[in-house]
Amino acid sequence: MKQEPLKNLISDLIADLRDPGLMWQVGALMLAIVLGYMLSGLLRKRVAAREPATGMARFGMESFSRVIGPLAIACLIFVAQLVLARYQKVHLLKVALPIFGSLAAIRFVFFLLRRVFARRGGEIGATMLTFEKIFQLLVWAGVAMYITGLWDDVFFYLDHTMLPLGKHKVTIADILQAAISVVVLLMLALWAGAALEERLMGLQTVHSNLRVVLARTGRAILIVVAVLGSLSMVGIDLTVLSVFGGALGVGLGLGLQKIASNYVSGFVILLDRSLTIGDMITVDKYSGRVTQINTRYTVLQGLDGVESIVPNEMLVSGAVQNSSLSNKNLWLSTKVSVAYDTDVDFVLGLLEQAALTVARVDKDKAPSATLVSFGADGLDLQVGWWIADPENGRGGVTSDVNRAIWKALQEHKISVPFPQREMRIIGPLMLPEDSEALKK
Repeated sequence: MKQEPLKNLISDLIADLRDPGLMWQVGALMLAIVLGYMLSGLLRKRVAAREPATGMARFGMESFSRVIGPLAIACLIFVAQLVLARYQKVHLLKVALPIFGSLAAIRFVFFLLRRVFARRGGEIGATMLTFEKIFQLLVWAGVAMYITGLWDDVFFYLDHTMLPLGKHKVTIADILQAAISVVVLLMLALWAGAALEERLMGLQTVHSNLRVVLARTGRAILIVVAVLGSLSMVGIDLTVLSVFGGALGVGLGLGLQKIASNYVSGFVILLDRSLTIGDMITVDKYSGRVTQINTRYTVLQGLDGVESIVPNEMLVSGAVQNSSLSNKNLWLSTKVSVAYDTDVDFVLGLLEQAALTVARVDKDKAPSATLVSFGADGLDLQVGWWIADPENGRGGVTSDVNRAIWKALQEHKISVPFPQREMRIIGPLMLPEDSEALKK
């Protein structure tokens, strides 16, 4: 059956205004709108009542629920159009179908973009908002051309305008179709990769490094399949990629050694499990807790909140201090001096008891106090203790132990010596009047 020319759609719709059967189209359209938004509202209520475990899951479900309304309306309008077309004209439904279908497509694209690029349901950036507005404007412009009948003329122009591409010539329509197919499949691959990563990171029974490796590998495979599939769909011979592969190999050999080394080192770190998210490490002049292990770099968050981006090559080729590789127990110590007339055995026991009063000090491994040296001003003592949470820092627990020691020494009236110096003036002391006489 030959398709009805679009240029007659608006005029036929105006002619339908005098047709009594128009009320059936209006009724079907209103019913589709009501049912579609009722379905969307029901889904939103179920999302609110379910309370997903992660913010990203809630963000994704709320965004997708906005797609359900116009999508359901478009489907119901299509069904109503098929039914009513047997008995009467349905030009009103033909106009309403692309409008609600485009609205569903716009919201679905927004859902994909925010699902992929808005991490953990965070705020949308200005760049993404601008892209969404431009995309929305282009879609509505296409709908307007489709309804007014200008789409055929525009597509005819694009399909018959040739552009030189090397030894071949391609039409603008082919280029646009190729670009759209690549973008659509790539967005679907990124969305599937984000969903796979979220699913894998929620498996607490699997080691965190293995989860990261599987998520990164799965996303890379999906992106490669999407690109190759889109190129095949538009008729591009994939054998031409062998030239690109050779050029990429030369580039890696000449100028991308560091980048390739960092990527390989990232997978080495993830596979050998020498570092895990949450470890407290020190590499070169950087120290902090590992918050992210990416394929090119690792993020360390210091106790002051500053994040350091460390290339993975440094973690593989250099020495790394890991405070929590096999266990999280960490030994700390502090020093104090007491007067020479103090009972050393009593003070050593007092220091150990004072350290035990701090909550973070490990009670299973008792603190140990020792006499370090005989100082110039008093006896130098040292008390050490174990902690099991190095990720919470060292300064706080050291301060608490020092305060407990000072309080215990004050209670038992134990003297803490401080340096005292004597000044000796050699020779006669010159008085002010003597200095005036010398000036004269």
